[in-house]
Amino acid sequence: MTTAAPPGLDLERLRAHLDAALPAPTAGPLAARRFEGGRSNLTYLVEDAASRWVLRRPPLGHVLATAHDMAREYRVLGALAPTAVPVPEPVLLVEDETVIGAPFYLMEYVEGVAHRDAKTLAALGEQRVHGLGVRLVDTLVALHALDPEAVGLAGFGRPDGFLERQLRRWGKQLEASRSREVPGVDELHRRLADTLPDSPAPALVHGDYRLDNVLVGPDDRITAVLDWEMSTVGDPLTDLGLLVMYTELARRFDGVLPGAALAPGFPDTAELVRRYAESSGRDVSGLGWYVGFASFKLAVVLEGIHFRYTRGGTLGAGFDRVGELVPLFVEFGRTSVEG
Repeated sequence: MTTAAPPGLDLERLRAHLDAALPAPTAGPLAARRFEGGRSNLTYLVEDAASRWVLRRPPLGHVLATAHDMAREYRVLGALAPTAVPVPEPVLLVEDETVIGAPFYLMEYVEGVAHRDAKTLAALGEQRVHGLGVRLVDTLVALHALDPEAVGLAGFGRPDGFLERQLRRWGKQLEASRSREVPGVDELHRRLADTLPDSPAPALVHGDYRLDNVLVGPDDRITAVLDWEMSTVGDPLTDLGLLVMYTELARRFDGVLPGAALAPGFPDTAELVRRYAESSGRDVSGLGWYVGFASFKLAVVLEGIHFRYTRGGTLGAGFDRVGELVPLFVEFGRTSVEG
């Protein structure tokens, strides 16, 4: 850790604000480092001599109008903290952009590993890897079983017309990030609109649910589900479709995406889907549409990141290849929708 401020943080202004806003003043100067691996909101470990926190803020540069809502993330963490879905405890929301240059929130630091590659995960052994894959699905089922109103999230989303509205929203996001022609992306959008399914009963959805968005403790428990920036109340099968998309694309395009699902023992797509269907009681026969929608959505996210990269608004390595991934998502989405 270093007391030098990493890009996107002003540690002196942050400390002054925390001294005024927290129950007790900070214990000496702050140190911070940015967590690697994220491609959207920026996440930092912040600590003083006595405490550790995690800080989340929007990315630098090009920010889409409806994305990167810190208050929304903070609210869902507060609602889920008392439930069976493990999340970090929220500490402080700051919407005053003069503190560090953007809204941000602080949450507790949770011990755990975010598994992003097959080699690290495979070291656990096949039995433990399989158990983790099962718990990943079970945690998603637990999330979808919650009553949003009962946990304090009344009005958090508008489930009526959810899929149609989501398609429209992501189409607008694509337009806001266009800097080049992406073959097939508009065709995929039209195909999704033409084959819109009827949604099951609404639930709280994560919006980006996958293995590397959870922390795993030394006892193989999932200690926290992270990155709630896309969460809402809507169609729960959108989460399952995205989990399947990541699992399938990791296997089909090894080295392109986080490849932890390639570790021996990790459940295949059929087992993941069967486990979810049996535990949740939901009909998953139309899942191909949801996998296609997940592919379109992530293609738009990546195109937005590529847009920021071309304008110097990204931090860290690996952004130069993000643009190459977009056509892969588009093509996989098209084949998924077509069955």
